[in-house]
Amino acid sequence: MPYEHKAIEDIEAETRRTDPRFADGLRTGRPCAPREYRRRLAWFLLAVSLAWIVIGIVLPQGLLIAAGLVLAGISGGVFDPRLEPARRRRRRA
Repeated sequence: MPYEHKAIEDIEAETRRTDPRFADGLRTGRPCAPREYRRRLAWFLLAVSLAWIVIGIVLPQGLLIAAGLVLAGISGGVFDPRLEPARRRRRRA
């Protein structure tokens, strides 16, 4: 039993380290979505890219259309929950 308790404490410490907002929510009884399911930035980038594409079509500006398409591709990458941000990746030995 002590081993199982230690494993649970390790999981709790890892959760607290990687996503403190989620851990605090669980502790207080008001949980929020885990970090990998929060997509506000991705939705914002997608909306901005769509606006740039529409403005680029209305005003015949190829540069705005191209920038909107690039931004749409970036927002698609932000939506993917399997990819971690580069700053959080650990090097494997």
